[in-house]
Formats: sequence, C-alpha cells, structure tokens
Amino acid sequence: MGTAPIAIALDSREIEDLREWIAQTREIVSTLKIGLETFYRIGADAIDLVRESGCDLFLDVKLHDIPNTVAGAASALARYSPKYLTVHASGGSEMVRAACAALPETYITAVTVLTSLDDQVLREVGICTPAQDTVLRQAASAVEAGARAIVCSPHEVSRVRSEVGVDIVLITPGVRPAGAAPDDQKRVMTPVEALAAGADLLVIGRPITGAVNINSAALAIAQEIDRS
Repeated sequence: MGTAPIAIALDSREIEDLREWIAQTREIVSTLKIGLETFYRIGADAIDLVRESGCDLFLDVKLHDIPNTVAGAASALARYSPKYLTVHASGGSEMVRAACAALPETYITAVTVLTSLDDQVLREVGICTPAQDTVLRQAASAVEAGARAIVCSPHEVSRVRSEVGVDIVLITPGVRPAGAAPDDQKRVMTPVEALAAGADLLVIGRPITGAVNINSAALAIAQEIDRS
C-alpha cells in the first residue's frame, strides 16, 4: 500500500503538536496541509517541518484580493515551493489568472463554496443560487483562468468532475470516517464515498489529529481506502 490520498489538516497553535502529528503520519499520507491559523502563528517553521517530512505541501491560505495584490502575495510564497496554494474562486477569473501567472509550477487551487456553508447561509450573504450550482460555476470559471485544482465538498465533486475533466485535481474537505462527529462541516461524506464520487485528495483533520492514537487513526482510514 502506497501513501493514501489524504491531506492532513495541521491545525494547531503549538509546533510540538505539528511535529508529533507529522511523525505519526508521514509514511501513511501523501500530503500535509498548513492552514491560516497555523501559518500566521508558526509560519516558516511549520512549513519546514512539512518539507522535511517528504510529503507534499498544501499551503491553504486562501488568497482573496485584487489581482495585483494576489500576484504579489503568491510570488512572496514561492520560496516555500508549495505543491498546492489556495485562492478563493469567488475572487474572479482575473485574480485566479494572476496567481497562476505568479506561480506557474504550483497547482493554484481554487476554493469554491466552503463546506461550513449551506444554502441558508449563502442566501444570508446574498448568493441565491444553491450551493451545488454556485460551486459548479466557480469551478468552471477558475479552471478557465488556469487553476489546476479545485476545492469543493464531496457532494459537488461528481458534477465538478463532469464539468472540468479528468486533468484537474479535485480536493474535498468535509470528509469524515463513518461515525465521526461532523464538527463544523455541513456537507460531508466518508473517505470511500468521496473517492468514489471522483475526489483525488481528501482533507482530513480532527478525526486523525484529535484521535487518541494518531497513527492508528490515519492507518485505519488509509486501509479502508485501499480496500475499496
């Protein structure tokens, strides 16, 4: 069994947590994800741990600003050589295109509708189309602008795959093993369900990092995927 298509969300205030989580999972998963809180608190030290692990670096900072500013920010992050760098698809095609031009070797990854949102919340912020339709429109626009990966919930991944084709990497948060608490995720599936729907990479955090035995939790999910 090779490494599983899992990106572990390394969300912690303490670098010692990250060091332990990486040590327990680096031979099981393909990718390690540094999100906003960890990046702002720990920064380059967290990224160094990921790069030393041999896993792919997923830098999930969700850039969202005018195109010139996003291009500058992406260029500033080039020194970390992330495999994946997230931008918000809602920033528009020109913004996505600017990020792609600034980091041509990186998979610029367009984040569509966050998995913590549902149709009711979208209506509250003025988006009146259903989440699935909004995701599909944003994904198509981002790929047209040069994005090579898309983040969407497992519930949209099948439709997105049909829209963007086989060459785009589809990344799904909102993935929870059967019986796990959904936490703040609202549109969830199990790992096997998400992969069957067309996902390429699964973002999983607390079901692994919050487990009593982190290695066993990661290995159990990896083995479940391998058997499917």
